[in-house]
Amino acid sequence: MQQEDQTPMDQESPLDQENTNQVDQIAELEAQLAEQQAAVLYAKAEGENIRRRAADDIDKARKFALEKFSGELLAVRDSLEAALNIETGTLESYKNGVEITVKQLSHVFEKFHIVELNPVGEKFDPNKHQAISSVEADQEPNTVVSVLQKGYTLNDRVLRPALVMVAKAKS
Repeated sequence: MQQEDQTPMDQESPLDQENTNQVDQIAELEAQLAEQQAAVLYAKAEGENIRRRAADDIDKARKFALEKFSGELLAVRDSLEAALNIETGTLESYKNGVEITVKQLSHVFEKFHIVELNPVGEKFDPNKHQAISSVEADQEPNTVVSVLQKGYTLNDRVLRPALVMVAKAKS
């Protein structure tokens, strides 16, 4: 009778089966956790790589932003140096050379959207003009009478304001 009460060693009890299932579930959850941790680390590293590449691109853009503009200006400099190397030039030939060089420079300015401000007759705008003095004139007060130094804009942003003389009311 004693032998009948004992369960054979080969058979698992319901508690042992439940423990085995729990151990399997824990192992599966740990594997999923490890997989998720690896995915998070990968995503973090990928984000860092993207950030680093973007920073490198920004640095290169800053460093070489003026490359095309500088290349265009080299032709203007070459023209000026060629004029200086002429030993037996006449006043007329120098004048013609300077005119050609100014045309080259104007072409470069046009190509890169640098626009000349020459506001004679316009209303004074402190965002684009710098008044040096005011003079009595027949024009309406606060109108630009003369330009002492031209101003320039780059893509509608003022690089240098025009130095102007402004009309004031006659006394």
